[in-house]
Amino acid sequence: MALRIAAKSALRASSARSMSSAASTGGLDRMHTEENYNAVLQKFAEIRACAVLRTATSDACPKAMQAAIDGGFKICEFTLTTPDCLEHLADFRQKYDGDVMIGCGTILSPEDAEKAIDAGSEFIITPVMLPDVIEWCAARNIVCVPGCQTPTELVTAYRHGAPLQKLFPGVAGGPGWVKAVSSAMPFLSINPTSGVDLDNAGDFLRMGAASVGLVAPLFDQEAIAKGDFDQIAKNAEKVMANVRPVGPYVRK
Repeated sequence: MALRIAAKSALRASSARSMSSAASTGGLDRMHTEENYNAVLQKFAEIRACAVLRTATSDACPKAMQAAIDGGFKICEFTLTTPDCLEHLADFRQKYDGDVMIGCGTILSPEDAEKAIDAGSEFIITPVMLPDVIEWCAARNIVCVPGCQTPTELVTAYRHGAPLQKLFPGVAGGPGWVKAVSSAMPFLSINPTSGVDLDNAGDFLRMGAASVGLVAPLFDQEAIAKGDFDQIAKNAEKVMANVRPVGPYVRK
């Protein structure tokens, strides 16, 4: 209990420092409300699975993401490595606003984050632990989910203001690793996005993960290359059938 209280105090202190600095400079652009921030976290807690898409071509991107949505996904991440990523993100945000939550991944700088937010992204994902991006988001009530590889990076991300921490790339032990780390440090909210497949997504959640991200197992590149988007929808249906029975995540 003492450890959890200390960790929460550190997170609040980090956010307070960012906000104090912002106040001294006359406010921030792209500021979100606290209600919006909590709504994004609540959506992650309720749905618990995010479709993470990167495609080699711009044409395949909207078709593949639409298939994932048709298969049941309600949280979607477009990655900047996809051609015309922000244009597709903006289109889906306009189409599904209030129903499907849309975010942007492979963010590597505050400038990337600015562009993603301007396009309509509701949350920010980074592939590695980047304190400048985490703090930029935290100061603006924007949910940032940074990539972390070790327990130390997970805690560091949390202390910089990340309410969810992405486990990337995958680690040996999979769900068991998540259980060990989340049991030792229960203030963390871990989001594995590598090593998660159509069959074990529910196992990660039962072992303590807050949510999961589905990448290659969901968006089978061979199926995409063939234009077989029905297969993507079937993949989505299968993974969501494994996720839903676990139930919602209790936010920390």
